[in-house]
Amino acid sequence: MDKIIFLDRDGTINEDSGHVYRLRELKFIPNMAEGLKKLQNAGYKFIILTNQAGIAKGLYHEQDYFLFREEMHRGLKEQGIIITAEYFCPHHRDGIGKYRIDCNCRKPKTGLLEQAAKDFNLNLNDCWMIGDKNSDILAGKNAGCKTIHVLTGECKTPINYADFIAKDLVEAADYILSQN
Repeated sequence: MDKIIFLDRDGTINEDSGHVYRLRELKFIPNMAEGLKKLQNAGYKFIILTNQAGIAKGLYHEQDYFLFREEMHRGLKEQGIIITAEYFCPHHRDGIGKYRIDCNCRKPKTGLLEQAAKDFNLNLNDCWMIGDKNSDILAGKNAGCKTIHVLTGECKTPINYADFIAKDLVEAADYILSQN
């Protein structure tokens, strides 16, 4: 079975300026690639899980999300980082039209993790969830993953129920590798 790390997107991989979807807004977090390379070199694969409430709120369209995702994956690949898959939730209970639903895929719910587990035949207890927000850590905990709160995004106050708190992905990688 593959060793999988689930990663939140905005605030964990790229800077989060709020509803990030424009290509010009794509700015990678410092030291992100260094941390991910350490993990990738140790055999870990990455799956991104991201809430995209801006779609539900009519701020941008799914196509904008896909263009941003494509550019992000290209930029990561240029730095030697391969993303195995990416799952997103375009819903929000305060959204508009078809996106206005209280779904099971919006973190902190576990639908994205469960879908990835099904698609890749994963035991979620063996996986890590890394994110910068309460919703990321809760989703990981609710699904049975080990969790790391990185202080690179929105929530700068340590989430004390995370399994580990890291200043960035380099420190997160060092911790994960020390657990083997």
